[in-house]
Amino acid sequence: MTNRICHIEIDEKGLARPTPELEQERRVAIFDLLEENSFGLPARDGREVPPGPYRLGLAIREGRLVFEVATEDEAKLGEFHLSLGPFRQVVKDYFQICESYFDAVKRLPPSQIEAIDMARRGIHNEGARVLQERLEGKAEVDLDTARRLFTLICVLHWG
Repeated sequence: MTNRICHIEIDEKGLARPTPELEQERRVAIFDLLEENSFGLPARDGREVPPGPYRLGLAIREGRLVFEVATEDEAKLGEFHLSLGPFRQVVKDYFQICESYFDAVKRLPPSQIEAIDMARRGIHNEGARVLQERLEGKAEVDLDTARRLFTLICVLHWG
């Protein structure tokens, strides 16, 4: 399949060191993303879209989320910038629920952990939907890919 991400790089310049839990979330998100994802570039102005697979770079610069897209052989295709504003509340909610979840895993019974985890997944899905909306016209991603990218955006936000 050519509409996919084959490599992902996170620009960590100037970011605070993530917690061990957050670092683990990032590693899992990158692994899962590279195992299975759907990422395509829409045609624009009648121009031909170079086929994937694509290399993706994620960064936060000047308060904006930056997606750098290149071909598999590293030819730069372009970049797009998204405002972080629409993500702020959902990222904040996600961090809060993750904190509760990581705390619950250490001391609560499975039934209570499951309830917190369901809430965490709900907020995660909301973040993925916001990302899909923001990417409209720039990149096409399925829900699972958007979820994994949202996790990586959260890690960037941590900084």
